[in-house]
Amino acid sequence: MNLLFDLDGTITDPKPGITGAVRYALATLGRPAPEEDDLAWVIGPPLRETFRTLLGEALVERAIELYREQYGATGYKDAIVIPGMPETLDRLAADGYRLFVATSKPHFYARRVLAHFGLADRFVTIHGAELDGTHDNKGELIAHILATEGLAPAGTLMIGDRKHDVLGAARNGVPCIGVAWGYGSHGELAEAGARHICAVPAELPQVVSSLLAAA
Repeated sequence: MNLLFDLDGTITDPKPGITGAVRYALATLGRPAPEEDDLAWVIGPPLRETFRTLLGEALVERAIELYREQYGATGYKDAIVIPGMPETLDRLAADGYRLFVATSKPHFYARRVLAHFGLADRFVTIHGAELDGTHDNKGELIAHILATEGLAPAGTLMIGDRKHDVLGAARNGVPCIGVAWGYGSHGELAEAGARHICAVPAELPQVVSSLLAAA
């Protein structure tokens, strides 16, 4: 059985690094930079989608360059590992599940984040978007993972904190467990069709077992 994990908001809380890099990009472009708490909504959606909303199409690629300048230097280190998540990943692996990362963040940065926190070796493979935006749509990314890894949708679950995770999984016939400790509300996850919403990481092993047994 296979588990696909979102990264930002699910395994780590990336808020300081991501919002700091967004603010840096906006300020460098001479645009108003909202406070960190007012930018929590940018965590989860693809970066190009975020900058289209903030700046319009014309400045998207330049904003991404500036964002990566800041995030790649120090921002990726500013994440916080969700309490209890390392132990939960170890428990799921011990129970025989194969763990994969499925993030809209470029895999180049996802690997750096997970290696920095000593979590990379928990996963069979770390999948993410390409720097040019290929696979930053979660549905496209999950389709790519299923095909590349030879995973059957019936034996796979997605675990994530935003509607993008739920909807992208559903597009590929994969059920999704929502997590309440991230940046998507309970209502967002439920409306998108999450099969279950976990309050804390320790709940995941039992919920995963129950959903896969019922599949």
